[in-house]
Amino acid sequence: MVSNTVLDVKNLKTYFFTRHGVVKAVDDVSFDLRRGETLCLVGESGCGKTTAALSVLRLVDSPPGKILGGEITYHNDNLLGCPDERLRQIRGKRIAMIFQDPQSSLNPVFTVGDQIAEQIKLHLRLKRKEAMDRVLHLMERIGIPKARERMKDYPHQFSGGMKQRVMIAIALSCDPEILIADEPVTALDTTIKSQILDIFQGLKQQKSMSILFITHDLGTVAGIADRIVVMYGGRVAEVGTASDIFHQPKHPYTHGLINCLPKVATGRIRLVPIPGTIPSLIDPPKGCIFSPRCQQRMPVCDEHIPKEVTITSDHRVACHLFS
Repeated sequence: MVSNTVLDVKNLKTYFFTRHGVVKAVDDVSFDLRRGETLCLVGESGCGKTTAALSVLRLVDSPPGKILGGEITYHNDNLLGCPDERLRQIRGKRIAMIFQDPQSSLNPVFTVGDQIAEQIKLHLRLKRKEAMDRVLHLMERIGIPKARERMKDYPHQFSGGMKQRVMIAIALSCDPEILIADEPVTALDTTIKSQILDIFQGLKQQKSMSILFITHDLGTVAGIADRIVVMYGGRVAEVGTASDIFHQPKHPYTHGLINCLPKVATGRIRLVPIPGTIPSLIDPPKGCIFSPRCQQRMPVCDEHIPKEVTITSDHRVACHLFS
């Protein structure tokens, strides 16, 4: 593991055991997160990106979910094998997560101030007054107006954008080294979305924080990503810098995602969809999982799962076209 890597995920497998069969939500996924970078996990809904992120902190519901294999290394700790007590020390304090839906993540019967302070008191051992002073500072820092008065309000008194800011404040309350953001701007309007993304960029610059950003929106990714992991059907299709993915994509699926974006500069606003539908993760195709939808399919694609091929030191692709 290189010196600037803060999180290293290797051969992660997370399956869900249902009455209909075994859902291979994350199937042999590997990636690394480096100090001070924004790494974006992208792909269609159901590709496994959220499950991969939840697996980092062992937050997958069990049953039906189970992490069956792999290794997730945070500095000297293997998060999949470390004791629960050690993991509780890391969660929230060293690695924090912003969950996808602030509406369901916030407790409706506690004030937002108390919900932000809970983690501060737990990890930093501050007394209530010190904790609430820190809450006030956090709320002001992320742009919640009249923060001193709003500390006493309940979640239902906040708009969607302000609830997301509260979730960010909770995640930042202990100055984590790694921030995992799961679709943090999906349900927000364009103005609020821009403001939230500016907060993330500011945090990365001020704190050298590493951000694992999960989204299906390549338009958002273009403005914030240092590197991108493209996932499809529970597997990694391609990994590269933002420039690699947008200007020199290799995997047919990555090409398909980019073609789904409107080309404003050329006046092309008609989207080009990827043909077909996402295959079942209970009974996936025998070979490459993207092959039923791939317009460059070869006979080998139906027989063998492609191995990852290195294009450059930062650019890798799992496709038979390059094997």
